Amino acid sequence: QVQLVESGGGLVQAGGSLRLSCSASGSILSINVMGWYRQPPGKQRELVATITRDGSPNYADSVKGRFTISRDNAKNTVYLQMNSLKPEDTVVYYCYARLVTSYGGVLSYWGQGTQVTVSS
Repeated sequence: QVQLVESGGGLVQAGGSLRLSCSASGSILSINVMGWYRQPPGKQRELVATITRDGSPNYADSVKGRFTISRDNAKNTVYLQMNSLKPEDTVVYYCYARLVTSYGGVLSYWGQGTQVTVSS
């Protein structure tokens, strides 16, 4: 069993900053990719940023230069530092992990989601 627990969402004014955290726990051998997605109302879940085990990041064009993803492999934790937030960043953010379980399977997991609200 694997769990992803997110924290750090909330309400912030436009131009402000928030930091999201997500920790993975359970029957984990290693985590290949961790990241963040978001799902606007009525739309499909979309990539925000991902990061590989060796630290290579990938960002959506809409967040490049504003958001920074990082991870702590020892803690199985991924972070998303969000700066210069805009009202259009208001949405639920989901943590994602693609990992190798202790039983040898490669599976993808999602967190429960954390709400980010940016007021204008």
